[in-house]
Amino acid sequence: MVKERKFLILLLALLMISVLPGSRTAMAQSWQALPPYNLMWPLWSPVLSPPDPVTGIPTPLISELSRNTILPVQPVLAMNPYGVASPMGDIFPYLFYNSPGGVVFFDMIYGLNPWPPASFLDSTGAPIPLTLPPDFTFYAVPTWRLSIEYQYFVDLANLSYLIGYGNALGVNPSSLLTYSDIWGLPVI
Repeated sequence: MVKERKFLILLLALLMISVLPGSRTAMAQSWQALPPYNLMWPLWSPVLSPPDPVTGIPTPLISELSRNTILPVQPVLAMNPYGVASPMGDIFPYLFYNSPGGVVFFDMIYGLNPWPPASFLDSTGAPIPLTLPPDFTFYAVPTWRLSIEYQYFVDLANLSYLIGYGNALGVNPSSLLTYSDIWGLPVI
């Protein structure tokens, strides 16, 4: 009887040790909606959402993403879950930059354009927020299998920005975030 009880307590302790840390990681939020358009902001990127010094919870660098937002780093990344898909099925994010006329964004189809696109505004010019799925905060982080494709995407966006605005504004190319800064080292 005593042996059975010790075995059950040991089994319960092992179960708690294995389940609790896994459930916290599995339930960690990957994204946060950023007003006024409800684009998904990455909480998984320490450079874009540094951990709060007290709580350790990732906190976005900016509180909203509008035409007049001043970006502290460039580019910043935000995701439209209904956006353009790659040939492999992953959705490409938007990359945002500062410009004299306000925020500009890069997407894979249209290149570099002023933010927001016309499809994000109603007839009066007011923002139309995206309707995000209830579980959007746990939306998968872009997969590593597309690392070369994403590296190209970030490099192309940075080059487009430098040609369109950066050189005229005196932006140092090395000040722009790279793929590795945003996602970590690539898997080749």
